Amino acid sequence: MAAPAVEGVAVGAAALRSVLLRVRQAAQRAGTQPERVRVVAVSKTKPVSLIRQIYDAGHRRFGENYVQEIVDKAPQLPEDIEWHYVGHLQSNKAKILLTGVPNLAMVEGVDNAKVATHLDRAVSNLGRKPLKVLVQVNTSGEASKSGVDPSDCVELAKYVKLQCPNLDFSGLMTIGMPDYSSTPENFRTLSNCRAEVCKALGMAVDQCELSMGMSGDFEQAIEMGSTNVRIGSTIFGPREYPKKQTQ
Repeated sequence: MAAPAVEGVAVGAAALRSVLLRVRQAAQRAGTQPERVRVVAVSKTKPVSLIRQIYDAGHRRFGENYVQEIVDKAPQLPEDIEWHYVGHLQSNKAKILLTGVPNLAMVEGVDNAKVATHLDRAVSNLGRKPLKVLVQVNTSGEASKSGVDPSDCVELAKYVKLQCPNLDFSGLMTIGMPDYSSTPENFRTLSNCRAEVCKALGMAVDQCELSMGMSGDFEQAIEMGSTNVRIGSTIFGPREYPKKQTQ
């Protein structure tokens, strides 16, 4: 009866190895040290048992898109996981997120000052170490996508960096196009935003991360400077949505 579980572990481990190899090769093509590219395995809609399989294969960085999902899953998994919350976060969910996930490593998706303020306050109240955050930029110009307009990225980055002492401004992120793939123009836009932010804040470019690239485009993203890729279906298989999720 154990065979299916063993087979599942093997499939998950093989998928992870394949992704990590492709990441390494893309980094080498870009002239970047592979260790400088973080792979976040996005486990949205996937059960804890499957996340555990990828964990047992040696991976430690996982991401979720919904507060309730990450708050439910995190306590059931090892504490040495580095959790990333990816995408738009409602300001009234900041305390719930931080309280429910003590090992939250990063929020990839601060898209307005109100969210930043709520996160900053929650971190302070919990007495935890500063939380790494990325400012989300809407590089595709779609009304349906969260993120600040590229012209506003410097202002929000400044706010996080200078007005939120309990947050560690770590860089920028983008979601991409409607099909969740991106074009070189999206990547260039985020890279240009980084140049402007670093100039305004007096930061070294290599100290400002770029989180761009998902299952369909992560190799190109790395070749264009991404230091953080968010990979879901290529590791975990197609997502299943049994019912409508809410943040």
